[in-house]
Amino acid sequence: MRRTSLLIAASVGLAAATAGAQAQVVALPDVNIEVASPSTPAAPAAPATPAVPAGESYISNTPSSQTTISAKTIARTASPNVADVLQRAAPGVDIQGTSGNTFQPDVVYHGFLASPIAGTPQGLAVYQNGIRVNEAFGDNMNWDEIPTLAIASMRLVSNDPAYGLNALGGALDVRMKNGFNFKGGKLDVSGGSYGRIQAGMEYGETSGHYAFYGALEGVHDEGFRLNNTTSLKRFYGDLGYRNEGNEVHFALGLADNNFAGTGPTPVQMLQKSWSSVYTTPQTTEHQMGMASLTGKFDLAPSWTLTTAAYVRRYLQNTVDGNTTNVEACPTDPSLLCYQNGDGTYSPANGTNGQQLANPFPPNAVLGEIDRTSVRTTSLGGNFLLSNDGSLFGHKNHAAFGASYDFGLTSFNATAQIGMIDPNLLVSGGGPYLGPTGNPVTDGPVDVHTVNRYLGVNAFDAFDVSDKLTLTGGARFNFASISLFDQLGGNITGEHQYAHVNPLVGLTYKITPELQAYASFAEANRAPTPLELGCANPQQPCILASFLVADPNLQQVVTQTVEAGLRGENDFGAWGALNWKAGAYRTLSINDIMNLPAPNQQGFGYFANVGDTLREGLDAQIRYRIKQVTLGISYAYINATFLNSLALASNSPSADANGLIYVVPGDQIPMIPRNRFNISADWDINSKARVGADVLFVGAQRYAGDASNQQPLLPAYFTVGVNGSYKITDKIEVYARAENLLNHRYYTYGTYFETDALTPVATFTNAEMATPGQPLSVYGGVRMTF
Repeated sequence: MRRTSLLIAASVGLAAATAGAQAQVVALPDVNIEVASPSTPAAPAAPATPAVPAGESYISNTPSSQTTISAKTIARTASPNVADVLQRAAPGVDIQGTSGNTFQPDVVYHGFLASPIAGTPQGLAVYQNGIRVNEAFGDNMNWDEIPTLAIASMRLVSNDPAYGLNALGGALDVRMKNGFNFKGGKLDVSGGSYGRIQAGMEYGETSGHYAFYGALEGVHDEGFRLNNTTSLKRFYGDLGYRNEGNEVHFALGLADNNFAGTGPTPVQMLQKSWSSVYTTPQTTEHQMGMASLTGKFDLAPSWTLTTAAYVRRYLQNTVDGNTTNVEACPTDPSLLCYQNGDGTYSPANGTNGQQLANPFPPNAVLGEIDRTSVRTTSLGGNFLLSNDGSLFGHKNHAAFGASYDFGLTSFNATAQIGMIDPNLLVSGGGPYLGPTGNPVTDGPVDVHTVNRYLGVNAFDAFDVSDKLTLTGGARFNFASISLFDQLGGNITGEHQYAHVNPLVGLTYKITPELQAYASFAEANRAPTPLELGCANPQQPCILASFLVADPNLQQVVTQTVEAGLRGENDFGAWGALNWKAGAYRTLSINDIMNLPAPNQQGFGYFANVGDTLREGLDAQIRYRIKQVTLGISYAYINATFLNSLALASNSPSADANGLIYVVPGDQIPMIPRNRFNISADWDINSKARVGADVLFVGAQRYAGDASNQQPLLPAYFTVGVNGSYKITDKIEVYARAENLLNHRYYTYGTYFETDALTPVATFTNAEMATPGQPLSVYGGVRMTF
């Protein structure tokens, strides 16, 4: 199976607006969070008391679902992965192992993805201090670039137009630490299974009106699978200034990371060895640097102006060993030919346009080393003008803002022919391919892309009474995407998309401890340059390395209706409880999927597949009594197609033309219907703590089984335990064990052509999957100063 090359491009930050108290990058999402405070002091919004579990309140005036995760929760997870924290703490979040690398997971929320895999249709927007960090070329999300040590809090919200482009299923707002909210120093060193070594240090200081914060984090992990080494180096720093009513921050983020992605492997190989890998090498290295300057200014007693500007540079190189359609010509084995996928052959040309001679021995199984490079520069700015005043004698919060973001990407790709040995290692050393295939589907690529994103928004929250708050507004998104083929091919094109996304919602305090909410919201996603450059089924691409054509795609628009209840109760000596439960229904219009090219292993294209529906329920309960905290969360989702479709697929159910036939009601692959998590933490005393958690993920369809005719990817569960002990007030040791029962399970499943490696390897089962990590034990020490 020719796997997707990891990462492409750099983030075009889509910062909207925020009325947050910190002077971080302006982001409109916070407007909705703070937009509707209680109208009078006599009717507070049930603030959390010290008895509320973890000190976090579920009561909020946001008319939609949200989950807030504190720095304390992140520290207890003791993981260098943001995704691990989300999976443990947020209902409705699932993690998939499409890349096969622990540090590059797919995060799924309400059936929409934020994935590092270029070629995965994305549906979640991710912000770091208000800057949108989805990569510009494919909207993919590099979770490895965010140092968990430096995170102050995270908030996961459902569909909300305030978060701009790509927030189809929701958005994640990550807030980083600064010297005003973190003081002192901490050193954290840990290690454990599969060669894991991790170290992090942070320090914050305030001096008068000035503050400094810096965090440096490094991770090295050999991985439990073959050729799966990861090395992470990341830094985050913040310089701040504030006086009465004004605050300014300069922040800098840096990352230099290297990965060996392993991806799915045929289940027949995994049954023999859980660490096996299907074709190597699969490596990615990238560097990122982002600087931002933000300010918050009180213009008058009720008026606040927040502004932000940023610049970001992103560099990436990938090396991907794959199978190939190149082989010795049937009529003249001294030459190389290209199998077009329909039984016909065309000359395999070199970069000079001449047919390549065959330098390989007879019966050699040929492979291909695909290399890509990405160079992206992005910059942008935004402002928000907000007013906390009154309207018709009632408390009112209004916000008006705009943002503009620009991104320039240079994308290059080459393909070098080599051989595949019995260990499925693809060696290079052969000739490089020029334009090859009929029509051309392979060869070198040199493309420049330009993203221009404009957003204008206005939102208002009006307290009708001390119990009822109405929220409304809209955001206008405009996207202009240009592609320029530097080799004179068919990729050049211009595309523009515009949409107005409304929001209407309400919150109602049934009692000070119980609140109801309901809302309707729209969001949109413009096709990315990667998708637009690979949208012709007659000219499929090696996803996502080789772009070949530039047909148009329709933008995706979602319409979400949701409603729910949330509450919290303090029972005194009997403990404290907070809980929430909500239902949602999201209709996606003109959904985009990546589809494999019929009978062309490793090739595919992007296409609109009609409308899809995701409807579900999230529920979460946290109960604390004395030193014990219990947590339970459950998520149900029914994700289905709404149209009759004939889709290309590698599924064994595909007909002779490589097509499967979807009918309305068929399940969308790789979205589990049921997910359940239970956790327990016991603070034994002021020094010792122990905890445990159980995660259950239900069965789901293999990617490619959209017609629902094949067996399901099995359900699985894992058990984890953790604990810590304070040797002194400044020194703490901790440990955790993951997958305690050493259960074998799969985190992703798809299909491949069983004869792709004949005669090197022979398979009879088309299923391939990503194995879950076996029992792993880690331990470390934290020192504060």
